[in-house]
Amino acid sequence: MAQKSNGRIETISHQVDRLTVQVDDSFDEFRNRYEQAVPVFQGERFAALIEKGAGWQSVLEATAENAPHDWILYWSHDFTSLMRLAGDRGRCVEYLMGNHAMAQKMYRYNPAILLYAPLRTAIAEDADDVTWFTFDQPSTRFGSFNTPQITKVGLELDHKLAALLQHLDALVPTALTDC
Repeated sequence: MAQKSNGRIETISHQVDRLTVQVDDSFDEFRNRYEQAVPVFQGERFAALIEKGAGWQSVLEATAENAPHDWILYWSHDFTSLMRLAGDRGRCVEYLMGNHAMAQKMYRYNPAILLYAPLRTAIAEDADDVTWFTFDQPSTRFGSFNTPQITKVGLELDHKLAALLQHLDALVPTALTDC
């Protein structure tokens, strides 16, 4: 059955830079440090703020307390045991990491930024027991919206990600700091 619409379809092609940083630490040690630096989203706390109709300033204050290094962990899953059923030896934990206060700075210009916020990250261990931290460079994701205000926040997120890597004693790609 044909579908009628008076709308339009936009196709946006854009380049995304995926950065993979070799970590000079064991998988378990780096994962532990990462999860300490990026604490879990305090869902009940923010639900209470929504329930009482708190102002945005209260949300910003709660966010700052929840994100001591500017990032919050919204979701994670360790796929290792599932993939081992197929005989794979590597390890990988996937994360959704972000900051809703930062996302809001872009959301006002285009709510579809939530396609990329929070950011996906992964900690992986390869067959040689080398640990890697992988993520898409935020500015290359958010720059695709062709909105200067969104692009500016994407660059700010690059810098915040660089600061997190520095805190974790990991190599910091120059792509995150040279923009």
